[in-house]
Amino acid sequence: MKHSKRIFVTAGAVAAASALVLSGCSSSSSDSGGSKTQELTPVTLQLQWVAQAQFAGYYAAVEQGYYKDEGLDVTIKEAGTDTVPIKSVADGDADYAISWVPKVLGSIEQGINVTDVAQIYERSGTTQISFKNKNITKPADLAGKKVGSWGFGNEWELFAGMQKSGIDTTKGISLVQQAFDMKGFLAGDIDAAQAMTYNEYAQVLETINPATGKLYTADDLNVINWNDAGTAMLQDAIWADAGKLSSDKDYQAETTKFIKASIKGWVYVRDNPEKAADIVTKAGSTLGTSHQLWMTNEVNKLLWPSTDGVGIIQSSAWDNTVKIALGTKNDTGSTIITKDPPKTAYSNTYVKKALAELKSEGVDVMGAGFKPLTVTLKEGGK
Repeated sequence: MKHSKRIFVTAGAVAAASALVLSGCSSSSSDSGGSKTQELTPVTLQLQWVAQAQFAGYYAAVEQGYYKDEGLDVTIKEAGTDTVPIKSVADGDADYAISWVPKVLGSIEQGINVTDVAQIYERSGTTQISFKNKNITKPADLAGKKVGSWGFGNEWELFAGMQKSGIDTTKGISLVQQAFDMKGFLAGDIDAAQAMTYNEYAQVLETINPATGKLYTADDLNVINWNDAGTAMLQDAIWADAGKLSSDKDYQAETTKFIKASIKGWVYVRDNPEKAADIVTKAGSTLGTSHQLWMTNEVNKLLWPSTDGVGIIQSSAWDNTVKIALGTKNDTGSTIITKDPPKTAYSNTYVKKALAELKSEGVDVMGAGFKPLTVTLKEGGK
């Protein structure tokens, strides 16, 4: 199972969406006069789930022609229920993949040779939410409560936060296996549930409160944000084949181009959130209109404003992720990794080149003036 299965879709919709790909353009093309134009390099990007605004920057880069501008013909492959994105790169089925850092650290220790070449999400979108009457405002308040966890590699920030606050997670909580939705939380079976800011949190706000007959509001909820608690881990990153990076000059150049165009796509999402949400919908997303825009807006907050330029892997955030991966045990007593990852696990070489080119072209890669939208959710995310 993978983190991004946390959306309301039917089994049929998942099967259909998982088969979708979105291609930027053909490997070569002709102008109106019939003359051959630039030959494009075919590139495949493997997502970690189906089309949704979590990946809006890549879809925008295709739709706006940014990949084509760099000489790349990019195909976006959505994930199925059994897809392990990073394995697609290792097996040669994809040139790049999007995946969370802690999950890939485990794969690297098991022998998969990949490199984080651009840390697109600077902040974590994972939270633990509860209704106000539960009086859970900080990690320590989870002691003795029914705590929801998706598991499957999505639990580490939660367990790190509880352990950091002194909770013995082997007996100090009642751990509830949470489905990839909010039904258990809304039914009262979970006191504090895992929720991504861009998805499950919105699912609650799209639901009618039976006590009022109106939608729930933010005032009904308390939110523990792992960025504030100090146990946030790095999430969506662009991963490349470490072996090819070490020896293939064409792949090295391609990687810089791919990152450059992808970041430009995310800049477009920042500056055109409504249009970006529409682009993802056209790409095949099954999410409702208001939910899609909410997701676009919330994902933007995870990138902007950027501290050092979108995609830069900050050593402090990386080290904190590794520290948690080494020292936090989940409900099975396991840690993500047992030793430090190799130096090849991340590199700023290619993203720095991409950012330098973008800055020289006048592209704002910092987003210091970013202001999020105020999105009004509708029942069911319609």
